[in-house]
Order: sequence, then C-alpha cells, then structure tokens
Amino acid sequence: MFTTIAKNVLGRGQQSLEVSKRFMSSAKTWNVYLSGEIHSDWREQIAEGVKNKNLPVTLTSPNTSHEDSDDCGAIILGMEEERHNWDKIGANMNNIRTKTLIKEADVVVVRFGEKYRQWNAAFDAGYAAAMNKSIITLHPPAISHMLKEVNASASAVCEDPHQVVDTLAYVIRGDLPTPRDGDKFVPIADRLGKGNPNP
Repeated sequence: MFTTIAKNVLGRGQQSLEVSKRFMSSAKTWNVYLSGEIHSDWREQIAEGVKNKNLPVTLTSPNTSHEDSDDCGAIILGMEEERHNWDKIGANMNNIRTKTLIKEADVVVVRFGEKYRQWNAAFDAGYAAAMNKSIITLHPPAISHMLKEVNASASAVCEDPHQVVDTLAYVIRGDLPTPRDGDKFVPIADRLGKGNPNP
C-alpha cells in the first residue's frame, strides 16, 4: 500500500524535506538471526527495540546457554571419553539449528565482544556471506581492525544494538531516527553537491 510520509531530517536546524511516497509491505515478516557473543544483553536490547518500534520481525539465535550448548550431544547421545569427541557431537547437534536458522534468515546480525574470541561468530558470518545473506556486524570500534575482512562483507557495521534496530526500521519501513551527529548533520547534496548536477 502506498503511504504519504512527510520526512523530517535534522540538518542545520530543523528542515522539512519534500513529501514522498513509498511502498510499504505489511505482509512480510522479516527473519533476523542474532549470532555471536552470549555474555551481554545485546539480544534483549534488540528485541526490546524491535517491539517498541512494532517492526514485523522474528528474532532467532543459537542456544545461548553455554553449558547446554557444550553438553547437548553427550546428554542426548551419551558421554564420550575424549574431549574432541564430546565437542564434536555437541557441535554437530548445534549445527542443525545454526544452519537451518541462517538459511531461513533475511538478515544475519553478528555480534563480537571485546573480552572473548568469538570464533563461532566469525564462522557464522562467513557461512552467511557464502549464502549471500545480508549481514550486520555489531561490535565496539576498538576491535574494528581485527574484523576488517568480516566488516567488508557486511551491509552495515554498528556499534550498539540501537543502531541495529534503527537499521532494521529503515530497511523495513524507511523510518529514520534523529541523525547520530545531531545538529552537525548536513545532507549530502549540501555537503558534497548533487550526485547528478544535470537531472
């Protein structure tokens, strides 16, 4: 359905841009897979933001219980005497969930924290890239260099969960938040000139 929206963007003071029409689909529910570190509440922050903005999004993730993820294979199939066998049966079982949910995802969000080396998250990002999934990475700026190859495959690189929610709101509905740079924000046509000087 076509909806008329008046767009307001903060630039040098409050400016009202021309009213535009955009197509919005209320039929699609977006599947967003949340991969990565399990030691902070970033998933809950995204879930709360999605709920507050009433976005048509279903969130999925790996099993975030570290103990269950480690022991699932041994609990269901029986204990192993060697660590690598114990890890293998658990990893294979977790892989059923991971592969299925990434395949079904429209967007894969991959979170990297500063404290732990998230090898699994990097693997998920590579798997998602190989499947041509849209990827959003989420991490503090301090580890950007270590993730430069992963970020190069991402469609967006976010520093906090709110940016992820705002990205989803824009992609799904075209909604934009107040500019991150506040009053310092200048639209590209004013800052760098029109991309097409002879329309």
